[in-house]
Amino acid sequence: MRRAYPFPISSRPLAALLAAAGIGTAVVVGNGGLDTVVGCGLTEDRWPSNTAREWVTHADRVVVASPTREEETNRRDHPRGPIAASTDRTVTFATSTVLWTSRRHPGRDIGKGFELTAPGWQTYRSDGSRAKRTAADQPRLETGHTYILALRYDDEGRLVVLGEGASVPFDDRTVGKGEWCGRTVDTETFARGENLSRRDDNPLEEITLGRNEDAVRRALDRAAEKQAKEQSGEQAEE
Repeated sequence: MRRAYPFPISSRPLAALLAAAGIGTAVVVGNGGLDTVVGCGLTEDRWPSNTAREWVTHADRVVVASPTREEETNRRDHPRGPIAASTDRTVTFATSTVLWTSRRHPGRDIGKGFELTAPGWQTYRSDGSRAKRTAADQPRLETGHTYILALRYDDEGRLVVLGEGASVPFDDRTVGKGEWCGRTVDTETFARGENLSRRDDNPLEEITLGRNEDAVRRALDRAAEKQAKEQSGEQAEE
């Protein structure tokens, strides 16, 4: 039995229906992963996160980092539905490079490592088997892989990923190569899964696909410079 939803879903009524059935907003990926990687969950971004402009507007740090360990946390037991229990993971990252830094929190140093909360596991009521939970159209954040992450301090001072477009596979220093939706993909498969060729918002993932961190840094610097000039012009007009 396939335990996966290999397609993007954005309907809030459907999200409510799944939650009522004990299937949270993270989607389940079975042992074999997705047969076709064309999306893997319900998109619910806290901040806009697709373009370089959105990254420099909303992120506090953009880093290259790799998970070094993980711990299951926040177990929830579900009294009804096919899912008996679900968990999150606290994932510890080692930072290798800081690509961009906002001026919002000059006194905060991300240091050599940090922690993020990521999707964990779901346990099936029928047979007790477990399956991965994944976030919507983005990496699950697993050890053995590397990522580019656009991070922001939330209201409680915790680092969080901006949204769906702000965590990018980056194995072998290559944008779009690595873990995505709980399985390992190459750049071509990643582009298909993200529907990059069909999007007109000029996402950062598309303009840097297959390239290294220098391309990402240049795109962010250009976006920040353009934003600063626009803000300077607005102030002059006032």
